[in-house]
Amino acid sequence: MNWKTLLVIGLIAYGAYHTWHGRAVTHGPGVIAASDPIQSEISRAAPIEKNGYQLTPLAEFQAEARVLSSDSYHLDRESDLASVDLALGWGHMSDEAILKNIQISQSGRFYFWHTDQFRIPREEIETHSANMHMIPADSSVESALKSVRPGQVVNFSGYLVEARATDGWRWKSSLSRNDTGNGSCELVYVKSLSVR
Repeated sequence: MNWKTLLVIGLIAYGAYHTWHGRAVTHGPGVIAASDPIQSEISRAAPIEKNGYQLTPLAEFQAEARVLSSDSYHLDRESDLASVDLALGWGHMSDEAILKNIQISQSGRFYFWHTDQFRIPREEIETHSANMHMIPADSSVESALKSVRPGQVVNFSGYLVEARATDGWRWKSSLSRNDTGNGSCELVYVKSLSVR
């Protein structure tokens, strides 16, 4: 075989692997992540240095949520810290009976949803789902984040943070689950993560 044939075979194999690996996990109807994320004030937390950036913890944060979508980033500045964004849902937004009527996508660090049939109120969709920029605390958390599939349930804890660089660049987490639009995403420093 010549190199062109090997290249085509390699690309097909690579595409097939990522399609298989990215397939959604199904659970059937019913809520699989019932509780709202828990955010609490920090009594004391020192700034964290990560890849040349300073992270200031703003609140302690933990959540159990269904992965609605996952997207990877490699070319923007934010990927120095968070190469994976997870669109997450809890409460009714973790129920396949509800989600089957909602189209979900991610692009440009945003999470989008659309439905022609509201089985729950718009406000509940907005307050029970979010796009979260995930900053791994270590290589094992990073590996777990990169392997997460839609439909899985993630349980994680860490901090909501503000990131700063010496040139004045900053990236700050939302501190509310009730906001929407630009600035409403959570920036999460993930200290521990489990997936089921």
